[in-house]
Amino acid sequence: MFSFARFGNDLYTGRRSYDFVGNRRRWYAIAGGVVLLSLLLLGVRQLNPGIEFRGGSEFRVSGVTQSDTSVASDTVLGVVPGAGTPQVTTLGDDSVRVQTERLTDTETDEVAGGLAEAYGVDAGAVTSSFVGPSWGQDVTDKALRALVIFLVLVGLVIALYFRTWKMAAAALVALLHDLVVTVGIYAAVGFEVTPATVIGFLTILGYSLYDTVVVFDKVRENTEHVLVGTRRTYAEAANLAVNQTLVRSINTSVVATLPVAGILFIGAFLLGAGTLKDIALALFIGIIAGTYSSVFLATPLLVHFREREPAIVAQAERVQARRRADARKATDAPPGAATASGATALAGAGPATAVLERDDAEPGDPPADPGADPPAGSDASPGGRRGPRNQPPRNQPRRDRGGRPGGSRRKRR
Repeated sequence: MFSFARFGNDLYTGRRSYDFVGNRRRWYAIAGGVVLLSLLLLGVRQLNPGIEFRGGSEFRVSGVTQSDTSVASDTVLGVVPGAGTPQVTTLGDDSVRVQTERLTDTETDEVAGGLAEAYGVDAGAVTSSFVGPSWGQDVTDKALRALVIFLVLVGLVIALYFRTWKMAAAALVALLHDLVVTVGIYAAVGFEVTPATVIGFLTILGYSLYDTVVVFDKVRENTEHVLVGTRRTYAEAANLAVNQTLVRSINTSVVATLPVAGILFIGAFLLGAGTLKDIALALFIGIIAGTYSSVFLATPLLVHFREREPAIVAQAERVQARRRADARKATDAPPGAATASGATALAGAGPATAVLERDDAEPGDPPADPGADPPAGSDASPGGRRGPRNQPPRNQPRRDRGGRPGGSRRKRR
């Protein structure tokens, strides 16, 4: 039976491993295809800006008994034929929102009266508001300014924290991937872009950054002393870090996605609340895209940026040289040579060298599995020594004082 806890433990200890770094070209191709598709959707369908960005007049009718949107459209076009196509949205079970181009005060009063008569409600149940285009342009400028400042500060903080600009560059590429994918799917769905949507975009960037920094912190821990070791390369140590944080990323994403999906479903299908569904859709797409970029893009990009450094190249060559030497030793050694040499070493070892240690252990390696078998020939192994060093083996027959076997004692008379 599959155990998620056992699966996570196997990933952390290295018993099971997925080659995220080695297959990075595949992940690049997938991410590039999704980004290209998002850009095509953005160019063909384009974003649907809300009234806050384009400006115009808005009417809300409460207490309606029918939610037919054609009634509102016919009413607006009947009063103001040149107002363009109004956007009518149902809010819940008893409210309707109508958005049009900018109307004069007289036209606004006439449309409000016509909507009240068409839906059979009191005149007080119809509210109207106007948003000027200058306000919408100001919101757009501030949103773009906030995004640029956010990305610049993120790059500086990551570069200072990890002491390398390459981690900052990899994180920023992952963030841009999440933003483009979210905007492209938003354009495909056709939801209005409101200030709540902009807040959702900035929120997903923070979430994606958080997940990426967690993975990078584990990469730094595993690769801190990798240049002086010969057990694994920088790419292998970074790939181990991704495997060790994989379960954590999955758990965090699931826990964050479930409530957002609930808000999206309730806001879009039950309540019809524009603010809820606008921000929920951005969060839902962004969390999924951020999880993908943190695991499949950020760390592979970091390794891609650093694998050409002379120190990284020299260390990788030392690792390969040691592996070739170990392979030659294993091929040329006669059968039983390793066991005999190990027994000789144990026999000549003093008390200070009685503890066996791994000669290939390096800083950053996962802890040894407590359920693993002890090394052959050690005191803890089934065939090893038990008890003090000078104690004779228990399976040998006793000898009497004269040296004769049998173990019998003569009785004194």
